[in-house]
Amino acid sequence: MNGIISELAMYFGFPFVRYAMIVGVLIALCSSLLGVTLVLKRFSFIGHGLSNVAFGSIAVATAIGLTNNFLLVLPVTIISAVLLLRSGESAKIKGDASIAMISVGALGIGYLLLNMYSSSANLSGDVCSTLFGSTTIMTLSLTEVWLSAVLSVLVTGIFLLFYNKIFSVTFDEAFATATGTKAKTYNLFLAVIIAVVIVLAINLVGTLLISALVIFPALSAMRIFKTFKSVTVCSVIFSVCSSGLGMLASMIVDTPVGSTIVVAQVAVFALSSLTGLIIRRTA
Repeated sequence: MNGIISELAMYFGFPFVRYAMIVGVLIALCSSLLGVTLVLKRFSFIGHGLSNVAFGSIAVATAIGLTNNFLLVLPVTIISAVLLLRSGESAKIKGDASIAMISVGALGIGYLLLNMYSSSANLSGDVCSTLFGSTTIMTLSLTEVWLSAVLSVLVTGIFLLFYNKIFSVTFDEAFATATGTKAKTYNLFLAVIIAVVIVLAINLVGTLLISALVIFPALSAMRIFKTFKSVTVCSVIFSVCSSGLGMLASMIVDTPVGSTIVVAQVAVFALSSLTGLIIRRTA
């Protein structure tokens, strides 16, 4: 035990490790705030769809030689989130169909572009790193940390400021609209925020594993609590703790950061399910 503590203390002596932990916790916080709403609105798969859009955007940025792909990935992902929202309201293309359409299309185009224009000698490694997370979370600059912090504060602030409106839109959009709430506007807010969280999370867990940060904490909290507020608070706690533990475990046992975090999320879900079962049987 003392050896593990000493090893972690050594790691935290490096600024890039501290930066990675800060950003990881902030991303976990933001994603879990929105996860409850997405799960309840049966739109939880949007994270996977937007992550594939982000993958395609990264490929386009690579093809055109853009140094900072963030400048392209963020606006494209936001636009795609809005399109998914709009198409989900259409009678011709339902939400799940539109997500599948955009998701598969962006993934296919992205992989094709990377094959055509990538200048890297290890294309398979680059693609795998983008899809499942990479070591770039450990090479964050102070500027990127501050950018993540500002965006995280913005996301959290919007959620807290419009909490009551988000609550009403989540459970009964028709009633919320009837009482004067601009449901479409708040759905648009949610779409933009989700896109920002997706882009922030790419370096942490990769594009294919982002959905785990959004879905697992919410589902874990729902196994134990029933009210919207308690589920949201519990979801945040589960997400932050499991992400932090996952990052620490990846340092100790030298495993990929993204997949280790997802395994931690799955473990928390299993424990929450068991706890919920015990509570229901003893009630």
